[in-house]
Amino acid sequence: MDTEVLRWLLAQLGPDTDPSDLAQRYERLHSARATAQEVLTERISTLLAEPLRVIVNGIATIDQSSNVAALERRLAQVAGQPAPDDKGERPLNHLVGIPLVPRQRR
Repeated sequence: MDTEVLRWLLAQLGPDTDPSDLAQRYERLHSARATAQEVLTERISTLLAEPLRVIVNGIATIDQSSNVAALERRLAQVAGQPAPDDKGERPLNHLVGIPLVPRQRR
């Protein structure tokens, strides 16, 4: 994994993400996008394994549902943007041809 891929992964996943863990995942998956998606999916699964909302009447409320929604949005963003190691597997925007027709002159 080169530095450009590592920088992209850290930008997608946050600077506190362990680079050695990312390198191991990248070696196994051979794709920056797949690596980011796996990490984000694991983070979502970790949050879903615990109760999303805990209320102690009159003392505290902890609600993790917005964190799950934010991670799901991030996962969708990663799937939609180009990764630095993409090799043309993903189609670019389609080209559209528009026929030009001469206008009548007055």
